[in-house]
Amino acid sequence: MSDVLQHECGIALIRLLKPFSYYVKKYGTPLYAMNKLYLLMEKQHNRGQDGAGVANIKFDVEPGTRYISRYRSVEKQPLPDIFGRIGAKFEEVRANHPDRLLDADWLRKNVAFTGELWLGHLRYGTYGGNSIEACHPFLRQNNWMTRNLVVAGNFNMTNVDELFDHLVEPGQHPKEKADTVTVMENIGHFLDEENEELYRRFRELGNSKEESSPLIAEHMDIARILRRSSKYWDGGYVMAGLLGHGDAFVLRDPAGIRPAYYYRDEEVLVVASERPPIQAAFNASLEQIQEIRPGHALIIKKNGKISEEVVKEPVQRLSCSFERIYFSRGSDADIYKERKELGRLLCTSILQSINNDVRNTVFSFIPNTAEVAFYGMINGIEDYLKEVKKRKIRQLGAAPTDEQLNEILSIRPRAEKVALKDAKLRTFITNDTDRGDMVAHVYDITHGSVRRGVDNLVVIDDSIVRGTTLKNSIIRMLDRLGPKKIVIVSSAPQIRYPDCYGIDMARIGDLVAFRAAIALLEEHDLEHIVDETYQRCKEQLELGVNEMKNFVRMIYQPFTAEQISKKIAEIVRPEGCQAELEIIFQKIEDLHSACPNHRGDWYFTGNYPTPGGNRVVSKAFINYVEGVNARAY
Repeated sequence: MSDVLQHECGIALIRLLKPFSYYVKKYGTPLYAMNKLYLLMEKQHNRGQDGAGVANIKFDVEPGTRYISRYRSVEKQPLPDIFGRIGAKFEEVRANHPDRLLDADWLRKNVAFTGELWLGHLRYGTYGGNSIEACHPFLRQNNWMTRNLVVAGNFNMTNVDELFDHLVEPGQHPKEKADTVTVMENIGHFLDEENEELYRRFRELGNSKEESSPLIAEHMDIARILRRSSKYWDGGYVMAGLLGHGDAFVLRDPAGIRPAYYYRDEEVLVVASERPPIQAAFNASLEQIQEIRPGHALIIKKNGKISEEVVKEPVQRLSCSFERIYFSRGSDADIYKERKELGRLLCTSILQSINNDVRNTVFSFIPNTAEVAFYGMINGIEDYLKEVKKRKIRQLGAAPTDEQLNEILSIRPRAEKVALKDAKLRTFITNDTDRGDMVAHVYDITHGSVRRGVDNLVVIDDSIVRGTTLKNSIIRMLDRLGPKKIVIVSSAPQIRYPDCYGIDMARIGDLVAFRAAIALLEEHDLEHIVDETYQRCKEQLELGVNEMKNFVRMIYQPFTAEQISKKIAEIVRPEGCQAELEIIFQKIEDLHSACPNHRGDWYFTGNYPTPGGNRVVSKAFINYVEGVNARAY
């Protein structure tokens, strides 16, 4: 994606299924779990660069002994910072107590981060500041082991205000209104109730206070706690939690909006937001990795029992298709195939745009995340050319010459790397005019790759959100190559509606497709549609969330997708651009064809997977009309 867009988050959980001493003896290091967690997190670095955090829990420690350890960081390189600090503890042992480095019992008693349960988190901030306090995992502390709670997640709730009120009503006083704190306190409230109910039960059966504690840990019903705490959650989420005594869980939303996968063998259970990190860290095959089912929680009891239980009844599966187009690692087997297919399906529109003139067209991609879709596009053009070659060869008759055949067989798509991003270039100029000129040089162009005034230049991007980078940098840079026509191709459809489930698209006025539709309404004297949409959105704010509809669709209804694409091209065309410019977007039906099991398409269609989405899009539109530059959730 050429636009800067913060998004998502990544989680990684490791539960050692054997005693700590087993791994020290077998692998000859006390860092087995730490190294695996580092790999899981580093391989998910695409999911979060604003900060990171790691928590660890030791089992069965003596009273008065620290058993929960946590580091968080918002340094420029948070993972090396965190794992460097953890590793330093063991380097200190190596320096001062070298004979203890492989003494598992001594390490557990004297060194932090030697527990059986690990939780890591990578953060992309979509709410709140980028401070250490905003980094997961969050910790809710208590002197009772079974009341300690560590939480980290990849999520966004659309109804934080409502959840906050549910906490305040019974008398709680949460320290802030951020969704992570609210969700953690929500779970913590019912964790407390579960503890109290079990405590009363075991006391009535004649158990002492000391005898009750291990019984509470053994009989704690994690699924019940999650059912009660998530009753009013509206959003997309994967929520991971550790309890002080050793239980753990990972809960996924009922529509499967956000992804979560797990792997288990005799030594470990592992959970991550994506499959390739698990495959890389544990050399696991695709078949060994399972997806946590929507609405289910993977529950890992301290005694090693693992189960997947229904917490919220699954609804229609609407896992995020944008995840497949851009955010997830392209090395996932399924995502790789889907992205290639997204590129291939664009070929008919591309060929129409260049009048089938493949000989005089250069094909490329920007940025690197669009590379897999580029391969699919090239494959599609090659398939077209195979039919062209067959036809031309048949027309030659029974005895074609080698020269004639070579002429035909030489026809192939001209694929070039026309632009490379200069990662070292930084812009320090604040004046808009001067800064715009600097931004145009963020990419280096490959001079001579395009024949001036002769070639068309087709460049595929994975998605176009705001269009600002296209206008300020990419198109200006491509135009310097001198193409006759520039065709920008998006492997995603037009992004028309804001997201509210974890991707930073909260303001509808930022979306170039929305700005294009507004411009068309003005050109066609249809501004009354803006007023009507505003009134309908305002009126329904008084309704229950389940009664709300997405009236913002009215903004787009008078126009075809092609009209909006044409207007987007006008908006992003920089002043002084010499080449003809066209922008092509993926069709919705082709998106569904390429990603048949991931039909969460609300960005493009406005079909939100939860009721809260309709409230968010209404509020986003109201903010736009009223000139309020604020998030809609």
